[in-house]
Amino acid sequence: MIPVPPDESERLQELAELHALDAPLEPDFQAIADLAAYTCRTPIALVTLVSGDGQHFRGRTGFDVPELDRRIGFCPYVVSGRKPLEIPDMLADPRFRDDPLVAGEPHVRYYAGAPLFGGRGHALGTVCVLDYRPRRLDPEQRRILRTLAGQAAALLQLHHHARQAGEVARRLHDVEELKQQFLRSVNHELRTPLTSIRSYLQLVQDGGLDEGTERRFLGVIERNSDRLLDLMDELLLMASLNANTAVFTPDRVNLSAVVREAVDVSAAKAGHKNQALRLHVPPDAPVWADAGRLRHALVHLLDNAVKFTPAEGAIDVTVTAGPGPGPGPGPAPGPMVEIHDTGVGIGAEDLEHVFEDFYRAPEAENQAVSGTGVGLAIVSKIIQLHGGSIHMDSTPHEGTCVRITLPAPPGP
Repeated sequence: MIPVPPDESERLQELAELHALDAPLEPDFQAIADLAAYTCRTPIALVTLVSGDGQHFRGRTGFDVPELDRRIGFCPYVVSGRKPLEIPDMLADPRFRDDPLVAGEPHVRYYAGAPLFGGRGHALGTVCVLDYRPRRLDPEQRRILRTLAGQAAALLQLHHHARQAGEVARRLHDVEELKQQFLRSVNHELRTPLTSIRSYLQLVQDGGLDEGTERRFLGVIERNSDRLLDLMDELLLMASLNANTAVFTPDRVNLSAVVREAVDVSAAKAGHKNQALRLHVPPDAPVWADAGRLRHALVHLLDNAVKFTPAEGAIDVTVTAGPGPGPGPGPAPGPMVEIHDTGVGIGAEDLEHVFEDFYRAPEAENQAVSGTGVGLAIVSKIIQLHGGSIHMDSTPHEGTCVRITLPAPPGP
């Protein structure tokens, strides 16, 4: 019976957090195994990590097997005992004489191992040496074996920190890319209306325009001013949602009514593209929500559907009533809104990023669709604020379906 250390669950958790079992043989650990074999004058040396069901060799000399079952061999005894173990003659020890490595190939007769401790004091594995004949290490060899185990532990931590640093570097690179993309998008979204405003203002200031033309030019200036204000409002809303300072006042509302209002806002845009915008709602679908915030999120989703659905396409908006009030004072799962379009769709590699701040899918760039990449991020944050969930399914050239589930009103 292979012994199990009392800190087994914490030990395995540390191994998992270190991602120590994911990596293949590495030169640094291989060098430790080579040095152990040379110093102890043995044909086999291993740097071993012991998982819940196996022994994984990060460095190995004279042994071609990459890993062993935990029920075979000797390192689990070192991990459980948390101290060096030396077995001068396997055949003379009843614990090991029937072990497959002793009774069969490679007919091991000798073992010495020192525990490899993680940063939290758990024994994660060993540095060990094996021989085909009975023998003993001298005191200096035992000391060196313990020292090599300490070096292996330090390397394990070092490699973990290097992986973390690499991940941080990748994230910083992604953040920098995101920042540059955001600056490009915002620059375009700001510069275009500002340029238009400036040009039309100059024409109005130059005079000589008839009353109808001047009124039309002022209308263009007003629309571009509204566009700028909307952009500023969106960026400020994003900042407040990220900072958890956005005003949020939920109450019992009829989701069907809120969805109908959002559809009414988007109907004209869909009409300009001859799209069929169809609404399927029950008379009443009680939900616990901030009606204004929720309407804002739904309008964003509908605007996206209109933008990315070709002319003559279809957009279906469906509300499904929920199970009713929760049994206690807290909200229970409630109604669902589904928005399904026949648009261009989104690739699987981009789908997992669409709710990230400032992310713009290639479809938006390829079609030169205006935007800063904050819309879906705002939608996701608003739904999270409600304690709801949002999920998107999409297939390129076939369409997109967005499903939102919101909490039902709390019980009496």
